[in-house]
Amino acid sequence: MKTLLLLAGRSRRFWPLREKTLFPICGKTLLEHQVERLRAGGCREIILVGGAHNLHEAKRLFPNLRTIRQANLDLGMQGALLSALPSCKKESVMIMSANDVIEPQAYRELRAAAAKADGAILAKRVERYFPGGYLTVKGNRVTSIVEKPGEGKEPSNLVNIVAHIHNDSSVLLAALRHVRSPRDDAYERALAELVRTHRFTVVRYGGFWQAVKFPWQILPLLNHLLQGLPKSQKRHSPSIHPTAVLEGNVVLSSGVKILPHASVIGPSFIGRDTVIGTGALVRQSSIGNLCVIGYNTEVKASILSHHVWTHSTYIGDSVIGENVAFGAGVVTGNFRLDEGEISSQWGGRTIPTGLQKFGAVIGEGSRIGIQVGTNPGVKIGKGSFVCGGAFVTEDVPDHSFVCSKYGAQCVRENRVQALQANKRVKFRRAAL
Repeated sequence: MKTLLLLAGRSRRFWPLREKTLFPICGKTLLEHQVERLRAGGCREIILVGGAHNLHEAKRLFPNLRTIRQANLDLGMQGALLSALPSCKKESVMIMSANDVIEPQAYRELRAAAAKADGAILAKRVERYFPGGYLTVKGNRVTSIVEKPGEGKEPSNLVNIVAHIHNDSSVLLAALRHVRSPRDDAYERALAELVRTHRFTVVRYGGFWQAVKFPWQILPLLNHLLQGLPKSQKRHSPSIHPTAVLEGNVVLSSGVKILPHASVIGPSFIGRDTVIGTGALVRQSSIGNLCVIGYNTEVKASILSHHVWTHSTYIGDSVIGENVAFGAGVVTGNFRLDEGEISSQWGGRTIPTGLQKFGAVIGEGSRIGIQVGTNPGVKIGKGSFVCGGAFVTEDVPDHSFVCSKYGAQCVRENRVQALQANKRVKFRRAAL
């Protein structure tokens, strides 16, 4: 059986961060975590189906895996499969979305179920609306699939997870070639036709599942991955001051320095050559490579990419891109005064995140000045500068300059790029 891992999406919903499959978390990219789980679930022949924006890096990470470049990214899953399935002929294929993180046991359950039918579909029972496909079933047989029916119009409470097996890939290919849809649901339409004429078994899955489409959805995944970290490791003798405190399961990579009176509370992961400064506190977080968690900073339940610098900063329940610097006194608000669910904006819509604690998402190359505050759920685009004393209440577009005037947020084009900071990143990379 071939496993087609689909990763060609452009990650538009993951803004202001870049390609989600390559975002680092707990020392690995999301793609590496996915391949590791597939292999643990018994998937041997894995094929990466991607686009020009991510296949080069995917090949670097997995030089021994076969890759297929999707011809038309605008066709979504349909385009990915039209590019990949012709080489599979009539073989059995497992189709897996890089967005859906599940446990390895699910792949074994899928294969066992598919052996007695024409295919198998993984499904999860949900208690609140999820904007995906919903299944109707009769016994264990899938009878239909409805893509994004809208809240209150769900035909069932079984959400389709994109982890499917088709025992004859040529049948799926033929169905896909005949589907036309103005929406990004051509694969689901083809699948809906196939379940009417072929027997597909539902696999009711009760394990961990996290779809990663929006940036805040990587935060629940962080907690799951932290729980799965290996027993506390101190790789290549990191430098730990005698007054520093390490509590719980903490993984320290090579070259880490933990300065006097700093604390790291596990489960936490600290990337290579990162410095945890005097009096800093890191708890239940993933810190990337070459970061400086400066004096008196607290990082709580957050994911920091590489080359992030802080000083007397509070970062709570946030996701920070590469090469971001924080001035002294920056605070990311992560909790509403009414303790309600935090929403975020995307595509002109207000989207509930399902989180009661959610701070900020900040794109790469941004600079946050001293004494800046952010409202819960705010996103700051890449290459942006937020000047000292500003309070960010709304999302900030890429390459913006933000200040406060008469108490209101003022945004204009950022004409200054962090050139010296970018040079410093390149210098530090070259020195390693």
